[in-house]
Formats: sequence, structure tokens, C-alpha cells
Amino acid sequence: MKMHNPPHPGEVLRELCLEPLKLTVTDAARSLGVSRKTLSSILNGRAGISPEMAVRLSIAFGTSAESWLNQQLQYDLWHAERNRSKLRVSRLRAA
Repeated sequence: MKMHNPPHPGEVLRELCLEPLKLTVTDAARSLGVSRKTLSSILNGRAGISPEMAVRLSIAFGTSAESWLNQQLQYDLWHAERNRSKLRVSRLRAA
């Protein structure tokens, strides 16, 4: 079953990880070993979670990298499905 309008993983990261720990973007970025700009882009939904970032998050928060990548996949797929009717694709059939 597909989720309806899943949140961007950056929103989840902010609300479930950073805010409860009262972490600033600067402190979290430093702990993750990334720039503040990189983390801010994710938190604001302008960038997605890469496999490397998923591993960094899993180490920092004791989660699985797969869970972060799955959130990103669900978010991306939901948005792609919304544009399905605009895609110019023909069904392929055996000759």
C-alpha cells in the first residue's frame, strides 16, 4: 500500500531527531561531518538523503541507513507518481 503524501525525510530528521535533542543545525552538521549548508538543504526539503548521508544519520542517531533511504524513496516515488499522466511513454510489447 502506498503512503499518501509522505513527508520529506528532512522534516522527519528535524522533528524526530534534532528538535527532541535540542540540536542546532550547526551542531548537528558538525556531528554528522557535513557542512551546515548541506544539512540545511536536507532539512528544508531542497536536497534528498544520499546513501552516504543515510549511513551518517544511522551512526549518529542509532537508526538504520535503510530506513532513511526508504523514506527518501517513498517521498520521491510519491511525487513522481503524481506526474505519471504527463509522461510521454508508450507501452512496449513483444513483436
